[in-house]
Amino acid sequence: MSDLERKISKKSAKERIKVLREVINYHRHLYHVLDQQEISDQALDSLKFELKNLEDQWPDLITPDSPTQRVAGQVLTGFKKVKHQIPQWSFDDAFSIADLNKFDLRLKKLLGHNPDYVCELKIDGLKVVLTYDQGLLVQAATRGDGEIGEDVTANIKTIQAIPLRLTKAVSVVVEGEIWLAKKEFERINKERAKAGEALFANPRNVAAGTIRQLDSQVVASRRLDCFVYDLVKADFPLPTNQAEELTRLKSLGFKINQHWQKAPDLKKVITYWQTWQARAKTLEYWVDGIVIKVNSRADQIKLGYTGKAPRFAIAFKFPAEQATTIIEEIIFQVGRTGVITPVACLKPVLIAGSTVSRATLHNEDEIKRLDVRVGDTVIIQKAGDIIPDIVSVLPEFRSKQSRPFVWPKTLAECGGPIERVPGQVAWRCVGRDSFAQQKRRLAYFASKSAFDIAGLGPKMIDLLFENNLVARFDDIFRLKKGDLLVLPRLAEKSAEKLLTAIDSRRQVSLARFITALSIDNVGEETAIDLAEHFLTLAKLRQATISDLETLSGVGTVLAQSIYHWFRNSANQTLVDRLLDQVTILKITSPANLKLKGQTFVLTGTLPILSREEAKTLIRQAGGEISSTVSAKTNFLLAGLEPGSKYQTAQKLGVKIIDEKAFRRLIA
Repeated sequence: MSDLERKISKKSAKERIKVLREVINYHRHLYHVLDQQEISDQALDSLKFELKNLEDQWPDLITPDSPTQRVAGQVLTGFKKVKHQIPQWSFDDAFSIADLNKFDLRLKKLLGHNPDYVCELKIDGLKVVLTYDQGLLVQAATRGDGEIGEDVTANIKTIQAIPLRLTKAVSVVVEGEIWLAKKEFERINKERAKAGEALFANPRNVAAGTIRQLDSQVVASRRLDCFVYDLVKADFPLPTNQAEELTRLKSLGFKINQHWQKAPDLKKVITYWQTWQARAKTLEYWVDGIVIKVNSRADQIKLGYTGKAPRFAIAFKFPAEQATTIIEEIIFQVGRTGVITPVACLKPVLIAGSTVSRATLHNEDEIKRLDVRVGDTVIIQKAGDIIPDIVSVLPEFRSKQSRPFVWPKTLAECGGPIERVPGQVAWRCVGRDSFAQQKRRLAYFASKSAFDIAGLGPKMIDLLFENNLVARFDDIFRLKKGDLLVLPRLAEKSAEKLLTAIDSRRQVSLARFITALSIDNVGEETAIDLAEHFLTLAKLRQATISDLETLSGVGTVLAQSIYHWFRNSANQTLVDRLLDQVTILKITSPANLKLKGQTFVLTGTLPILSREEAKTLIRQAGGEISSTVSAKTNFLLAGLEPGSKYQTAQKLGVKIIDEKAFRRLIA
């Protein structure tokens, strides 16, 4: 059993289930009844997922009023109630490929053969049920509680995408999704901001709130749109499969989403999901996953429904960027320069496609602001490849015995006391050369952004350090085969491979050399700026504070840090010993300056290139790289699972390109 499925005692489960139901019902009431929102959809999904898992472990704790046993919210008063001709179900959710495999295997077992599927995008909007009599629209209703909805016909008629008369005089009941375009969402929020009104949290809230407006002129002004995706009742024989159904809907005059696709097997379903996970943010509407349906209507009828969902379909969500979990411990990491970072050890949780067990707490001020405590239930967030951090605490789950977290005065990893850096929020070790810092500096020296020595990661560095084989940077290049063979579990072939990797890095660029030295506040980008400005290490070692301050982005504090580092006698010896082992390559002017004067920001995972390779190509072509998006940014190079930089670039009108377009740009 995995960490995510760990079973807890029945007593603990009962207590946790009680609080989960209260919190979920509170937020469901806000969201579905009052059109308000305090936490994200993803965080609420995470709470519901936890509740379902606990109830699966303890079925006798399930009650009829549990949030897992209902379809949707209550009907608002003020609208005429409508009883649906066809019950309105909601889909079960899959959060991983493993969940999808279980769904596929279950269907094969029930059907006795391999079904084919139809994949459709899961639009983030509001479901609507449309009824036509002899081709004329006679009623539009919200889903409500699945049996009874709200009559919103007058408002629906303002949506241009919904036909008032069909192309044929047929009687049908269809289902669709009302949505709001991203540009409209931004326009509405800008207008609300000018008027001093609260901003909408997401487009689904706007769609729901708009459809429930009593003034249809307000509805018309918000330019809602609609995709229709299901034909559930008709006065003619229903199509024999889902693909034909979508085609028939289009022929009747409905707007359907054109991105649906047939999938003969699960492999094609997963490919579709992966494709749209990468492309979703390029669409004009919000998509939070895909819907998979068995294509054959005969198979659909045979499979039928559970108490709340069809067995023949499932919603496969894109990896959530937010989830809820529990803080089990707060520990401290000591960086290469002695700066201390608090880290929350979490009950493992699936987020953005991977299992997360740690999240950064940044610093003491952040812990105080959030009032984070051991044992708290928290919302964590992860965007793309960014390390997760804690968004907020859910105090409803906090124990009465909980006490505020107390920042320590000493740390064993520092070998004694710690101090707050003057004028900063950071804390650091008073002693600047503890074993922990030495190991961190050695690991950083060998890392990808510095000397990039394959096989020399933190675990190998720890092993070498603890066996007194390395203490300084140059010791790495003095290692012999005999030194390595005495180490536990290191075979001769592995030793030779490591020595070959080390030997291949005896020539290095000036920028990587500077990066590897672990000078306070000097990271990869600053090292590149220093290398391009001074051209040689000798000139940098002799630079004055005023020389350093002439560089863009180098202020007095950074200039002093660099100046004093090179004036320290121990550091001078360190550099000299290292230069006995390695050669710094001469800087040559790039032949291709196609990107000169162009600033790039990178986000997400590129399909082929690594981040480092893309950055190198940009610099070789004369371009510059920034870590933040601003109005001065020329291009955002976006890969899979882009972070918040993507939305910022959209708002600022920055040109967004993928790897394919980037390759054309530098070709």
